[in-house]
Amino acid sequence: MSITEHKIKVGELEWFYRLAEPIGRTDLLPVLLLHGLPSQSYSWRNIMPALAAQGTKAIAPDWIGYGFSAKPEKREFAYTPDAFITALAQFVEALELKKFSLVVQGFLGSVGLQYALRHSDQIASLVILNTPISTTAKLPWKMQQLGLPLAGDVFTQDPLLVDRTLEGGSRYQIPDADLDIYRKPFLKSSAAGRSLMTTIRNLQLQQSMKEIESGLQKWQQPTLIVWGMKDPWLPLSMAQHSASAMQQAEIIQLQNVGHYPQEHYHETILEDLLPFVRRSAKG
Repeated sequence: MSITEHKIKVGELEWFYRLAEPIGRTDLLPVLLLHGLPSQSYSWRNIMPALAAQGTKAIAPDWIGYGFSAKPEKREFAYTPDAFITALAQFVEALELKKFSLVVQGFLGSVGLQYALRHSDQIASLVILNTPISTTAKLPWKMQQLGLPLAGDVFTQDPLLVDRTLEGGSRYQIPDADLDIYRKPFLKSSAAGRSLMTTIRNLQLQQSMKEIESGLQKWQQPTLIVWGMKDPWLPLSMAQHSASAMQQAEIIQLQNVGHYPQEHYHETILEDLLPFVRRSAKG
């Protein structure tokens, strides 16, 4: 099962996205997968083929400023949650996604939750993997450093920051062949580092968490929360608290799994993810 790579110009912004076309069944709603910091859509490489194999179309974009999508300067793109949400809405419209399941992970994946809360009529089901969802969430120091004055300019130009952050968060080594792909945007241009630094500085985490925390309490769509319990940055208690306040939420706890569950434990995730998003467009 192959994942194909595509680019699409939406307004002034060019999006890069990975696509796995469904095999067999075509009446199932598509799934949109959104990555966290400082990752890219490549993180879903082991999830997408399994979705396609069950007849579910899988789409995973690189956020603007990340991976192989456009990396505009801050005067052209604000790198605030609202800017990301507006751009994502335009991307969804350009791909003619009317109704879909949404999968989010990590910091910046949280912006996907804000999108879902503001466009709930489009969301058939929601899957949350180790994503900040509470006002108790704090940006980890490892990421805060990337936005510091002067120091942030230096740190974000180091391609090895990807290694340190992804492996530090997941608590396991990632094969060099995979890290090469994550590093590539940083080796290609200084714009990747500037986009990351500007995002960190404009993440507005507390403001976003207030919207997400209150919004999820009223959320009515089916929700699956999959949580790596060895996440050094986001505790299980955060997921448990949110799940208890939601109307239709199920929580799956993953032992010995860190902040980026899809990197090392895709097979375990797929056991619950595949049946959860297997939803017919015919209702």
